[in-house]
Amino acid sequence: MDETQLIQAALAGELDAFNRLVLAYQDLAYNVAYRMMGDEDDASDATQTAFISAYKNLRSYRGGSFKAWVLRMVTNSCYDELRRKQRHPTTPLEPKTDADGDELDTPRWIASDDPLPEDRLEVKELEHAIQHCLEKLSVEFRSVLVMVDLQGLDYEEVAMSANVPLGTIKSRLARARFKLRDCLRGFQELLPVEFRHKDEIKQ
Repeated sequence: MDETQLIQAALAGELDAFNRLVLAYQDLAYNVAYRMMGDEDDASDATQTAFISAYKNLRSYRGGSFKAWVLRMVTNSCYDELRRKQRHPTTPLEPKTDADGDELDTPRWIASDDPLPEDRLEVKELEHAIQHCLEKLSVEFRSVLVMVDLQGLDYEEVAMSANVPLGTIKSRLARARFKLRDCLRGFQELLPVEFRHKDEIKQ
């Protein structure tokens, strides 16, 4: 069955059809949640909550991009969890390290092709820098940048997901890119040469 048929079957109460929709979008949903939350466990929880909400509210789907509708559930779930964390902050545990003091179980924020050992530390530091700067963005800016620049969604899908006008999405994305670029200037030594500030390249 195609997606439209799966949606209709799910609306008719066929759980298997809904599960097939989940399989189609779970990786995208998790990746968006992960970039939003910055933590694997939180991203998994947010994704699970989003799909439960999608199942319960399936009859509210009114056509259009089902992917955008699902991502609205994901971003709403992330917003709720981030607000909850702001109200009830917790003290983070110290990261696990190996005998050499290297952090274990560090999330992979950037897809890589298994860099050589001498490059891994630099890649890890760049990953941390990017995630650090993402988390400094407001959730509205962060979600737009994640969906457009990291997940490759088009503006119309993101506008539908966020339930705001297309112009608002373009404005938020421009401001989010500026803020991210401005933040990353503090980590210029980690960036590829083509992304560094001109003054830095001249040195």
